[in-house]
Amino acid sequence: MRTFALPKLVRREKASLPILVAAPFVALAAAALSNLVLYAAIGVDPLAVFYAMLIEPFTSYFSFSEVLLKAGPLLLIAQGLAIGFRAKVFNIGAEGQFVLGAIFASAIPVYYPMASGAWLWPSMLILGTLGGLLWASITAFWRVRLNANEILVSLMLSFVALQLLNYLLLGPWKDPAGFNFPQSVMFPFDALLPTLLPGTRVNISLLIALAVAIMAWFFTQRSFAGYRLEVGGLARNAARYAGFSQNGAIWISLLIGGAAAGLAGAAEVSGPVGQLQRSISTGYGYAAIIVAYLGGLHPIGIVFSAFLMATLYIGGDNAMVSAGLPIAAVNVFQGSLLLAYLIAITFVRRRLVWPLRATTETVAQP
Repeated sequence: MRTFALPKLVRREKASLPILVAAPFVALAAAALSNLVLYAAIGVDPLAVFYAMLIEPFTSYFSFSEVLLKAGPLLLIAQGLAIGFRAKVFNIGAEGQFVLGAIFASAIPVYYPMASGAWLWPSMLILGTLGGLLWASITAFWRVRLNANEILVSLMLSFVALQLLNYLLLGPWKDPAGFNFPQSVMFPFDALLPTLLPGTRVNISLLIALAVAIMAWFFTQRSFAGYRLEVGGLARNAARYAGFSQNGAIWISLLIGGAAAGLAGAAEVSGPVGQLQRSISTGYGYAAIIVAYLGGLHPIGIVFSAFLMATLYIGGDNAMVSAGLPIAAVNVFQGSLLLAYLIAITFVRRRLVWPLRATTETVAQP
């Protein structure tokens, strides 16, 4: 008699390109199906949610412009994080680096509210990039000097950044004419990014994000520095033998991620918000992790996954209004999307084997 044993994951001789291409689509389909079942279970019309989340953001010019607006910071942060992830340096603190970028950029209009000139918003972007870079350098320092886990350090620093933001907006940076709301003064016109599409909030930060995506592609696919980072992540012993600095890879990965997140934070306060608020922290830094992995850690794939995640942001807001979807359900959808992708991507380098185990019957001897 033959019986089936439990399946095993066996490593492939080479990665499966078809599965690599299909993984994001399979993950999206699996996450959508599982969440539609969940919505039906909680008494929400699944078809209404599906329409509001995935169709409605493209039914009007304004809704689509809001998708483009959300895609900018997600694309910026994800491109920076993906470079570190490819080198096996896991920066989970992009949310804090985003906040520090917003704080650094806001310092100019807060301390010089009457400033004007074409230099103002570019200076804010530069200062915000520097803020995110410096915040990420704390994680890099402790990782290199004390071998502290960069996941924990960067994540904990995000909470410190939020407390710093609260202190500034409830204390020295609070607008005296803001009716006691925790917010800074409104920024002058020259501190705002130029609008890209007339009649919308889309600004040139989207073009900056696309330019960063192109630079990320050249860095990871065509530069020797990008090759060294990837080798250091995939085969550290080989990288050490070749003379590549592992500490240097840690510094570069974290600083690039921090700079990108800081630039996104600066673009947010000098773009659609126009002042520093406590609500500036909207979870972009965490959502960008999903964007980076859903894009396969590839600069081109990240462009598409950023627009998908931006669609889910706008569609989630629509679903909460039109379909009565709880706000937590949107976060569940994002988390299940990442989980489904990680499961699907496992089969790029591994395959399921169903071993057939033979058993023999014993015959009683007389």
